Amino acid sequence: MEYTEFNNDLIQFLNVSPTPWHAVNAMKLRLDAAGFESLDEREEWVLEQGKSYYAIRNGSSIIAFRTGTKDAVASGIRMVGAHTDSPCLKVKPNPELRRKGYFQLGVEVYGGALLNPWFDRDLSLAGRVTVLDKEGKVQDILVNFRRPVAIIPSLAIHLDREANSNHSVNAQTDLPPVLMQVPDDDSTAFSDLLKEQVASESGLQVHKVLGYELSFYDAQGASLVGLREDFLASARLDNLLSCYIGLQSLLNTSGDEAALLVCNDHEEVGSVSAEGAQGPFLGAVLERWCGAGKARAIARSMMISADNAHGVHPNFMDKHDENHGPILNQGPVIKVNHNQRYATNSRSAALYRHMSDELGLPYQTFVVRSDMGCGSTIGPLTAANLGVTTLDIGVPQFAMHSVRELIGAQDGYTLYQVLTEFMQREEVF
Repeated sequence: MEYTEFNNDLIQFLNVSPTPWHAVNAMKLRLDAAGFESLDEREEWVLEQGKSYYAIRNGSSIIAFRTGTKDAVASGIRMVGAHTDSPCLKVKPNPELRRKGYFQLGVEVYGGALLNPWFDRDLSLAGRVTVLDKEGKVQDILVNFRRPVAIIPSLAIHLDREANSNHSVNAQTDLPPVLMQVPDDDSTAFSDLLKEQVASESGLQVHKVLGYELSFYDAQGASLVGLREDFLASARLDNLLSCYIGLQSLLNTSGDEAALLVCNDHEEVGSVSAEGAQGPFLGAVLERWCGAGKARAIARSMMISADNAHGVHPNFMDKHDENHGPILNQGPVIKVNHNQRYATNSRSAALYRHMSDELGLPYQTFVVRSDMGCGSTIGPLTAANLGVTTLDIGVPQFAMHSVRELIGAQDGYTLYQVLTEFMQREEVF
């Protein structure tokens, strides 16, 4: 896959993945097309060497792997991890608000969202809806309104003279999006709108909406940006970019070595869930794959946790350590924190540097300022749960956790090249 093809396909992937469920479904379709076999956790697995498989949990987390032509216990597994979720505004269970003839929906902030950029954006709505159909069967349906259906209007500066100097966002009162105007006697329920959307997208006739997990998202699609198209702007780059890179790397490996991609949900809220990185999903898959040899396989394995890094912002350079300010388009970033907010150690970092040097590709290093707190990833959680040597790495970006984020157009392709080499490398440790 060449640079231009990579970015064009990445844009397509981002645009069809407004929620973790849609992202996992998009990955599933690509894996199916590549001949990967679907595994059901409820059934017995019979895995063969030289074959490719995937398992999905909750529709929002996925593990895909190639068993390789060699014994995974003897040769180890080359693992890449990422997460499918992003900070967003999720619709509450009883969301309807009617004020002065405006129909609005109450929302809950998911994760550490940067809230101000959500105002005055064209918003659409997507997620999973659980319904009872006309035949009495409970079904999960993915919905995506696609077109702009809502907006959160800013308050005019005339009514908030301190908007540019002393403004904070109240998540309860300031964020409910406006969807439409309704007459005073209107009794339209949000569930009625969902029934219509389910019928429109799937053709399914719905008797009752039993539940949903829906979030608003920026309807503007991903695009290359800049006079020379140096950048790529999109929602959910953190961390669908890494999901895409990991997937393409797995799909383009030789298949000789045992290799695995795990994309977990719920990283942005701590990963404590059945399908999160602190849950048992990855460990259970490895146990069913390697059996009694799981511990020996892990001892010969390595995990690369791919999650975006903070690029040094030209307007806020003092927010970075002067020797560790990653620059967009100058390579992926090895993330180091000796307090174990990142799982990188000198050994895992050395392997990445060595692979990059062999390929003639750039890399950078990030350490947070010593007087600032450090974020984290699924890396330390996975390392602690499995006992696997782990590297934290990521593409540098601006506006992390905004409704629209920015990366260098070159960096994702660079990381893809290195991870492809990693997943087919004969020796790791």
